[in-house]
Amino acid sequence: MRSMWRTLTSALQRDALAVAGAISVVGLSFGAIAVAAGLEWWMPSALSVLVFAGGSQFMVVGVVAAGGGMVAAVLGALLLNARHLPFGLAIGDIMGRGKLARAVGSHLMIDESVAFALAQKDPARGRAVFWFLGTTAFVVWNVGTIIGAAAGQVIGDPDTFGLDAAFPAALLALLLPSLKNTRVRNAALLGAVIALATTPFLPAGVPVLLALGGLVVLIPAPKKAEVAG
Repeated sequence: MRSMWRTLTSALQRDALAVAGAISVVGLSFGAIAVAAGLEWWMPSALSVLVFAGGSQFMVVGVVAAGGGMVAAVLGALLLNARHLPFGLAIGDIMGRGKLARAVGSHLMIDESVAFALAQKDPARGRAVFWFLGTTAFVVWNVGTIIGAAAGQVIGDPDTFGLDAAFPAALLALLLPSLKNTRVRNAALLGAVIALATTPFLPAGVPVLLALGGLVVLIPAPKKAEVAG
């Protein structure tokens, strides 16, 4: 860890720690919401250790809390996490070439660590920030989950303190820089419209998956064939 720290610039260290701080708050929110939804205190911690995927974990808790079956919750979570397949292909060399490094790296892989790693022009720095942020995020996420689960048993309804808004607020903060791009902004708006329009009629979790239909905006239009003069 010390050698990784030396490889990172001060700005990169600061940014990675800031992201880790935000992740810890979202982990706290997850623990509190999971317990308030009726899960035993140890379940959110087990999910955080074994799954370590915020969006999927919130989906599982949301679907179960809304009365959905565990099969639907798990299938929805797997579909949501399918984006990690291309992530793994993109940063396979960054994780390392050994089987153990790739296995551990795959578990620690999150959107933020992938984005930081791919943004680095220096491969060594990309590897360092991937492992540093992934490891730090794993620790603070699990600590936050434990604290949130304990707090959730005391405060009862997490909505009272606005903990239910921590996760969507964090996602929005990560999304905002991308919205400068017109096509990405249109895709996000279309996805939001789809989700809002289908929420009254479909089971919990399904509208979020259908919102992926907004990505159709990102499909490049076919180029017009030039007409020979």
